[in-house]
Amino acid sequence: MSISVQNITKTFGKQKALNNVSFHIEKGEIVGFLGPNGAGKSTMMRILTTYYVADEGKANVNGFDVLESTKQVQKSIGYLPEHNPLYLEMYVKEYLKFNAETYKTPKSRISEVIIQTGLTPEAHKKIGQLSKGYRQRIGLAAALLHDPKVLILDEPTTGLDPNQLIEIRKLIREIGKEKTILLSTHIMKEVEAVCDRVIIINKGEIVADKKLAALRETKEQVLEVEFDYRVEEVLLEKLPYVSQVKNVGGFAYEITFTTEKDMRPTVFDFAHDHQLKTLQLSRKNKNLESLFTELTS
Repeated sequence: MSISVQNITKTFGKQKALNNVSFHIEKGEIVGFLGPNGAGKSTMMRILTTYYVADEGKANVNGFDVLESTKQVQKSIGYLPEHNPLYLEMYVKEYLKFNAETYKTPKSRISEVIIQTGLTPEAHKKIGQLSKGYRQRIGLAAALLHDPKVLILDEPTTGLDPNQLIEIRKLIREIGKEKTILLSTHIMKEVEAVCDRVIIINKGEIVADKKLAALRETKEQVLEVEFDYRVEEVLLEKLPYVSQVKNVGGFAYEITFTTEKDMRPTVFDFAHDHQLKTLQLSRKNKNLESLFTELTS
């Protein structure tokens, strides 16, 4: 097991940032760590990387206790923080050499991570001359220098343009073939494009832990419908396979069905039978975004 978190609690003053948090990540998994701002994502990552000490609970990385075996944990983790600390006046190779010396890593690794992260065309330039996308690549290269078994990435795609997003996503997927990755982000598409599994945290507590494949295979179907007149929700609840009906404003409703069968014709028939006009009817996928909104709103 690459990461094990058991009953971690962390408080800052009167604010409980993490409340009895537990989860496990197996070797080779790419796990998305989702949550609203202030949910506790960065706090949890800083505990795993030994920057913070938990008030209660235990955490292990690659079998090393984060409190008792700090150095071993640091050697086995590559960490890219949300605000990537770079020296803009340094050249790319110069910066990576500086980091290699800190880790006591062979200089041969510098060329290897430059190739691995696609930095070759820019390796001769100063960091300050490079785009945000290439600066993120430098952060990843620095995190990979000592060949860690686990990568912890905190908002690695913040501020990137669409092309840079695609490049960094591809790079993370490639790295994930050899490493265990815990990826913090608030971008749902990021997780769906890169990760095998998602952990959602809200107000310092884990509210979901799901495989992305299982989420995609859900039999739930959500329809958004707007009529020209208000309907009693109890009537909509009598439709077949209905598990939930919610008025989302005015004469609009969100109806959840537990079936793979397309229920739009059934809703059309309902409107006809009750002499209603259907102004809008659309199918809303039960995706990661809807799950996130449901659990954190």
